[in-house]
Amino acid sequence: MSFRHFIEKADAAGYLLTIDRPVDTTFEVANVAHALEGRPVLFNHIDGYPGWRVCAGPCADRAYFSLALDVPVPDLMRHLAGALAQPVAPPMADSAPCQEVVVEEVDLDRLPILLHLPQDAGHYIASAVVIVEDPDLGRNMCYHRLLRLDQRHFAARIVENRGTYTALQKSPGDLPVAICIGVSLAVHLAASMSPPPGVDELAVAHALAPTPLVKCLTNDLAVPADAEIVLEGRITHQLVAEGPFMDLTETMDITRRQPVIAIDLITHRRDPIYHALLPGGLEHKLLMGMPKEPTIFAAVNEVARCTGAVITPGGTSWLHAVVQIDKQSEDDGRRAIEAAFRGHGSLKHVWVVDTDVDIYDPAQ
Repeated sequence: MSFRHFIEKADAAGYLLTIDRPVDTTFEVANVAHALEGRPVLFNHIDGYPGWRVCAGPCADRAYFSLALDVPVPDLMRHLAGALAQPVAPPMADSAPCQEVVVEEVDLDRLPILLHLPQDAGHYIASAVVIVEDPDLGRNMCYHRLLRLDQRHFAARIVENRGTYTALQKSPGDLPVAICIGVSLAVHLAASMSPPPGVDELAVAHALAPTPLVKCLTNDLAVPADAEIVLEGRITHQLVAEGPFMDLTETMDITRRQPVIAIDLITHRRDPIYHALLPGGLEHKLLMGMPKEPTIFAAVNEVARCTGAVITPGGTSWLHAVVQIDKQSEDDGRRAIEAAFRGHGSLKHVWVVDTDVDIYDPAQ
């Protein structure tokens, strides 16, 4: 289900909020979205960007993933685990909605990129999934926040010793990149999963929900065919200051020297919808936390009969988890705790509960 199809379905289900008055990308969109956090919000008129719409909050609740994937909320974790265990190679299309409009005269100022907070280093894209090709491990998809530097360049926060960083270190020159904005919720989840090296995240996405791909126009990378916007370019070895910007824990991340991305071509759908993701918000938290639940579940299942695992927003969807087990012996609880920490290395705190506790209900 494409990003815009999800928006239509969310509207039909009564989830979507629509803002029809003009709003500004400098602080206002972020402030309104924050005030309405938890609901998908569609901004139909963006000051200075005729023809563009902005949607915030499509990934802010498990109910929206349930709607997009047609999977009940209690079954989402097992659905993610199944896709991670058995990826399915996605098909290639000859043409695609994401290439309905081709913009050769690149001007990143024409994209409704938000300035979220006064402390930010500048206008940032926080919702983009980034696709590169590792010469040894193949395709890799993940998230990198992108600071707009000028009309053709971003600074990208690329975490050391992970997929994109490793691929860039292997490249003596520029590394081709595709930056995708407004992708399906399945693609968002797959980009967040951090599977073992060599596992194709787009194949994980296709196992979650149909995800056809199309080849980029300026390089050999493949991107989700129904993405709203694709920026084709190159990650260079040039470094510039990047940050500060709000992190997952709602604290301001520091300034670092990070790589520059040069954009060579922009393609997008007609009447494009830009996905605005609030840093440190519910979308950020769910997209970070939910994909770690299958790894916790799998690790605990090695030592006990695990029936559920959830990472809680109270632990910023990264630091605290609740694990449910069908206890068979006195040591199962202790073993489950130890296994949960192995399943997610950043976990700081875990509760283990019995099967009569609803792990999605904080009161329980």
